[in-house]
Amino acid sequence: MVPVASEAFAHSMFNSAESFLGGYRVQVATLPEFPQIGEPSTILVRVTDSDFEEVDGFTMGIRFFYNEQQIDALPPKSYQGAHVDYEYIWEKSGNHIVRVDLYDMEENPGVLTYTFNMGTQSPFGQIFFIAIIIGALTMLGVIIYIYFPNILKPKSRS
Repeated sequence: MVPVASEAFAHSMFNSAESFLGGYRVQVATLPEFPQIGEPSTILVRVTDSDFEEVDGFTMGIRFFYNEQQIDALPPKSYQGAHVDYEYIWEKSGNHIVRVDLYDMEENPGVLTYTFNMGTQSPFGQIFFIAIIIGALTMLGVIIYIYFPNILKPKSRS
């Protein structure tokens, strides 16, 4: 039996995306998936060509926008290999626009700009986790009530 797919991938992370432009694909993600305000997180960048082969090196800059205002930037720098890990501390909660600029790629002289949405931990993330905990505790209560009724019933004295 011949496998249909030659590669297997885990689930996509919450803050992950990819974009194709000018014959190149840029993938970004954050670790942790839900960055916390004021705590270090890692922005992961991977660059491949149109055949999904990793590039040997590139020059890249990153710009960060919040409410349509640029709030930070990583100046252009040359990298060897196809992967870049960049430590970053998010200062504001909500959606950010991250622009990854590739400079003077072989097939495209000039600047290729890839735009991504990145979110930081918001109250909705906390509400989501609290809802899961409440659901698990409710299910535990139901299981105890069904399987251990003698624990909940007072013993009668005869």
